[in-house]
Amino acid sequence: MTGKHFEDLNPGDRFRHSIGRTITEADNVLFCALTMNTQPLHLDEAFAAETAFGRRIVNGIFTLGLAVGLTVPELTSGTIVANLSYDRVAHPAPVFHGDTIYVETEVLEKRPSSSKPDRGIVKLLHRALNQDDVVVCEIERTAMFLKRSAT
Repeated sequence: MTGKHFEDLNPGDRFRHSIGRTITEADNVLFCALTMNTQPLHLDEAFAAETAFGRRIVNGIFTLGLAVGLTVPELTSGTIVANLSYDRVAHPAPVFHGDTIYVETEVLEKRPSSSKPDRGIVKLLHRALNQDDVVVCEIERTAMFLKRSAT
């Protein structure tokens, strides 16, 4: 297991995850097809060219999922029990085909579980940044982590 246990995470801790991922046109089009999202801003270049963005933008739900996924190897792999909530998601800047996404995580709060002594609840803030360090997505997420003694 490479994830962090409850005891490893403390409010104020911040870290940048080591892997990034470049988003391709195929990623965006496939995600839209799989989720049946026919929004022309994601799929129709002629339509998108007439918008304030001037070109297609990547589906925000894909960006959200990618941001959380990029945290798995160093944060939750083998040590998370459940995602309890996504309390706030913001998309302060668009993501375009060819952008590379990186993620930084900050631990906001933590507490032992009141019903499961081998677990704890941690509130996290994930910031997804593009290759120019522009924040493109912020996610407040609450997850249940295993305590070290449980593994």
